[in-house]
Amino acid sequence: MTTMLTAKEIRDSFLKFFASKGCTIVPSAPMVLKGDPTLMFTNAGMNQFKDIILGNVEKKFSRAADSQKCLRVSGKHNDLEEVGHDTYHHTMFEMLGNWSFGDYFKKEAISWAWEYLVDVLKLNPENLYATVFEGSPEEGIDRDNEAAAIWEQYLPKDHILNGNKHDNFWEMGDTGPCGPCSEIHFDSRPAEEKAKVSGRDLVNKDHPQVIEIWNLVFMQYNRMANGSLEKLPAHVIDTGMGFERLVRTLQGKTSNYDTDVFQPIIREIGNMCGVTYGEDEKTDIAMRVIADHIRTISFAITDGQLPSNAKAGYVIRRILRRAVRYGYTFLGRRRAFLYRLLPVLIDTMGDAYPELVAQQALVEKVIKEEEEAFLRTLETGIKLLDKVMEGVKAASKNVVDGKDVFTLYDTFGFPLDLTELILRENGLQADNEGFNACMQEQKQRARNAAAVENGDWVELKAGTPSFVGYDFMKCETEILRYRQIKQKNKTFYQIVLAETPFYGEMGGEVGDCGTLRDASVADGKVIRVIDTKRENNLPVCITTELPEDVTAVFAAEVDLKARIATECNHSATHILDYCLRQVLGTHVEQKGSFVSPESLRFDFSHFQKVTDEEMRRVEHLANEMVRRDIALEEHRNMPIDEAKAMGAIALFGEKYGDEVRVVKFGPSIELCGGCHIPSTGQIGMIRIVSESSVAAGIRRIEAITGAAVEAHVDAVKDQIAEIKALLGNAPNVIETLRKMVDENKALKKQVEQFAAEQSKQLKETLKKEAKAEGKAIVVKFVGEATADQMKDIALQLRGEMGDNLLFVSGTQHDGKPLLTIALGNGLVAAGCNAGQLVREAAKLIGGNGGGQAHFAVAGGKNPEGLSAAVDSVVALVAQ
Repeated sequence: MTTMLTAKEIRDSFLKFFASKGCTIVPSAPMVLKGDPTLMFTNAGMNQFKDIILGNVEKKFSRAADSQKCLRVSGKHNDLEEVGHDTYHHTMFEMLGNWSFGDYFKKEAISWAWEYLVDVLKLNPENLYATVFEGSPEEGIDRDNEAAAIWEQYLPKDHILNGNKHDNFWEMGDTGPCGPCSEIHFDSRPAEEKAKVSGRDLVNKDHPQVIEIWNLVFMQYNRMANGSLEKLPAHVIDTGMGFERLVRTLQGKTSNYDTDVFQPIIREIGNMCGVTYGEDEKTDIAMRVIADHIRTISFAITDGQLPSNAKAGYVIRRILRRAVRYGYTFLGRRRAFLYRLLPVLIDTMGDAYPELVAQQALVEKVIKEEEEAFLRTLETGIKLLDKVMEGVKAASKNVVDGKDVFTLYDTFGFPLDLTELILRENGLQADNEGFNACMQEQKQRARNAAAVENGDWVELKAGTPSFVGYDFMKCETEILRYRQIKQKNKTFYQIVLAETPFYGEMGGEVGDCGTLRDASVADGKVIRVIDTKRENNLPVCITTELPEDVTAVFAAEVDLKARIATECNHSATHILDYCLRQVLGTHVEQKGSFVSPESLRFDFSHFQKVTDEEMRRVEHLANEMVRRDIALEEHRNMPIDEAKAMGAIALFGEKYGDEVRVVKFGPSIELCGGCHIPSTGQIGMIRIVSESSVAAGIRRIEAITGAAVEAHVDAVKDQIAEIKALLGNAPNVIETLRKMVDENKALKKQVEQFAAEQSKQLKETLKKEAKAEGKAIVVKFVGEATADQMKDIALQLRGEMGDNLLFVSGTQHDGKPLLTIALGNGLVAAGCNAGQLVREAAKLIGGNGGGQAHFAVAGGKNPEGLSAAVDSVVALVAQ
């Protein structure tokens, strides 16, 4: 090409080309979605056409094309974490696309793609590769030979590659339209690299210069709820071409950020920060992060999504803070600056997206306020982190507790990676395991607090539900009423059945799952019951979709395998409750339980830890009851006084009616409304896997039964076999391990004795080498030693050498430099302060530290500066 096309010209050329093919050019939909419960943001060009594809609305055109603004922060490549570190991932990006709804199909989609890329844009066809779906025998789908044959009209066969289901079979979701796709890849490597390795060997291998630029999706199937595929009556074409990648390819760049899509923004960042792009990798990454994120933030706010602490708003706030943090850490930005990038962003994208121009004042105001708030958070966090580090160093530790790191993150919004960076600079590290544990607890609290939007009940029939699940696992029934609910951006349906075999979650037992199917149709559509809850004491089935005919008669069937496993675990809790009382005493009372198909959990009152011997007795007694195969005795609607007279155990604080259900397995008698196994023998075996404290005076045991016990035993056997192998298949594993432990203790003792003797010798040597420097008696050392050794020597010398001691050492251990200072009481009284001295000297080793007036330490990252740092302390004290 004689002249390089600009980004604007490329976007316009795409739309003009497809307009010439009879496509209606439609505007971009908002990046922030409001009406789709399954998505927070538009993440693909097809989102705005979803209802047309699903047939929910009447189509106004059969061909369309657009440039759609999209946002992705997770998924196939975990985009947010990649952004800025590579050359082609983005959060916000433009997707050029063309569609057909029951009109043209593969032939036109492929031929037009070729025409546009090669004839219009003049891309070298030798650099193009196409993939086609290789087929799926288990799905009964052949290779997409139709697409391959069309491609053979344009490309040599060695440029047409088979792709697997992951890369070349597109699906809208678990159900719905789907089909094979054909990706177009471009190899932009230099000729010498192409001569060494063929581009076909690098397709879909994450090579930064061999990238996918266009994906042509051929929707020709419909995925049913049972996983089968049916042919769509009307085929759909859905293509998506990454605009930024296309611009990069046409402008001959090796990075999306080198194109005129991003360069004006990057240059403006450089002008603001006094940094030149391309001179330092760290600042380059920061500039790329900011250039990408300012687009995302601006368009999200334009579309009505303000930063917040919930859902879509939290995603935008997270992206904004990531940009601020990179500017703060790598570009030295201590004041708000992102909002000042709006004018240059509007210059590059305002023509294509006029809404950005209209909302400029709002966007600038919101970004500026968010930046200033987060910068205050960063300053506060750094001050708090300084105090934490000072305490850690004073305690001669090098790991900051995960709870402290999480408090900085959760309460003050201080990013984990920035905390880790500052800690590394100070010779410390974060307790990531503790941090992650706190994070999981917080997420659980957030899940529990998740808001639920309930629709109105739709009443179909009058009546009261009847639970038949004690006696039957399936039955025919009708729907009495249903309603739609929205939770965590997903839509579910609550269905109340006239007769139901599904147990609603209650008393610690999880709800049943299973299926609903129109009983009048042999191969009727199966509706999955994903859970059963209890609302107003009625079992309510949870589904993700409604039957097509809600007035039909349905066959309702419980998932038999899951129910039986749950029954085994529930009956096991009763047996364990009885056995705990037998072994530990009658003070034991149930304080909570959880029963699922996988395991059981039982909380009970007890004043101390259950010993291993007591736990073994409980387990043996429980399994004896299992082996006796005690039959279930069930008494429904028994007067409560009569039940108590039987000896049935009632839970403290539980409200019971006048009539109750009694569940009896031999001597175990309890009031219970849950589901149980017909006899204890079907449990197989009970295995207690843990015992712990959950609160003052409350213990918890966790256990498994049946097949889960077999798996557990197998795992233990495998572990023992592996240990034996590591010990050379020693006949007596315990004795061999005991011998190794004893030998290790002896060796450790010898090492400690050697280290103590070495420290003693070093201390005596240092005492002999002590020199008077003014009023101070100076003892200094530079060399290899541990932090503990230096601390011991320093404090011993402080007690032995009088009030005017100045001890200062610069040591290394495992490559980490450390300064240690101890002062006699006389020097402290004269105004010397070890904490202040060590902070000043630590600058010479690239670190920081602190401590008390008489003793302080500092870590760093520059061992070469230790000698100078030690000398500087002596000089400062002499002054």
